[in-house]
Amino acid sequence: MTTHSPNFETSEYKARIARTRAAMAGRGLDLLVVSDPSNMAWLTGYDGWSFYVHQAVILPLEDAPVWWGRGMDAAGAARTVFMAGTDSIRSYADRYVQNPDQHPMEDLARVIADLGGRRIGVELDNYYYSAKAHDVLSGRVEAYLEDATGLVNWQRIVKSPREIAYIRQAARIVEQMHRAMLEQAEPGMPKHHLIAEIYRTGIRGVEGAWGDYPAIVPMAPSGMDATAPHLTWDDQPLRAGEPTFFELAGVHRRYHAPQSRTLFFGEPPAQYRRAEEAVLEATRAAMEVLRPGKLCEDVAAAFNGTLARFGFSKDSRCGYPIGLSYPPDWGERTASFRAGDTTVIAAGMVFHFMPALWLDDGGIEITEPVLVTEKGAEFLTGTPRGLFVK
Repeated sequence: MTTHSPNFETSEYKARIARTRAAMAGRGLDLLVVSDPSNMAWLTGYDGWSFYVHQAVILPLEDAPVWWGRGMDAAGAARTVFMAGTDSIRSYADRYVQNPDQHPMEDLARVIADLGGRRIGVELDNYYYSAKAHDVLSGRVEAYLEDATGLVNWQRIVKSPREIAYIRQAARIVEQMHRAMLEQAEPGMPKHHLIAEIYRTGIRGVEGAWGDYPAIVPMAPSGMDATAPHLTWDDQPLRAGEPTFFELAGVHRRYHAPQSRTLFFGEPPAQYRRAEEAVLEATRAAMEVLRPGKLCEDVAAAFNGTLARFGFSKDSRCGYPIGLSYPPDWGERTASFRAGDTTVIAAGMVFHFMPALWLDDGGIEITEPVLVTEKGAEFLTGTPRGLFVK
């Protein structure tokens, strides 16, 4: 291990690679090009803010994986990947970077030709693998390119004990972030000042666990802005009589624990108290179902059925797996708690349970990072559940 602070033992990386290779063999693939930075890190340990240029981990069925990327990032690869030896790190010249007349995939095609492979998997539906990249690569390799989106992601869905330990530490951090938010928020406080304090708390971390950067920035809309789920912050003052929800994530060694809470200054309107009761009761119903052997759609049915009895409905999914992530998303993009998802739940899965409601005049988010154990669902934080009222 070349890094000064390895996240996992080499044996764990090798076990991950073995699982991935079994999935490759089942698909008839003899080479896999992995461009999702979360999947790259999971397979090799690579950790760098270099995903704005083309990069990949190339995994053959037998030989060691190869990190491939921009020349100036090769040193970072040498510092973070578990593989030893210069043959495991390949890089391209800087003339390929953001050059309309040349493309990094021209270099990747040469690397693939050197490694060999007739049936190659690529992550087509991925933030980091562009249409141009596929066009150039497919025009230069003498091989069949097959969509392998999600192949690595699905190998990640059951977490190892070390991964769960990191998520637990991230959960302790997000507890502290919500505590800081509640303690420091006051009517009239510019929202960006509060977000700065939340960020500070998250990065400082907690005793024994430093804070890493989140894959998604804090979501913190107020009032009518809170009728939308994905607005961030501005310089407007916090106001009494309107809701503000805070969707935050504690992060440790790239492992995420997202959690949301909703804040009111003064007594919330009756509609929000009814929504709070509905969300909490529906959450309890879903958690009773969330256990090994059940299906993701069973969890959704328990949640949505209970919510409907209170007169509320939620059209979007109410949860998804979390773990190791890079921007722009902390979800793993595999299973979802929604109708029709027949993924079998297993111990070691970790979800962001997301029972948010967006109402006509605001929103209410009371969400949880949840671990599936042999006995059932375990909330990973002790943050008080319910509306925050101040």
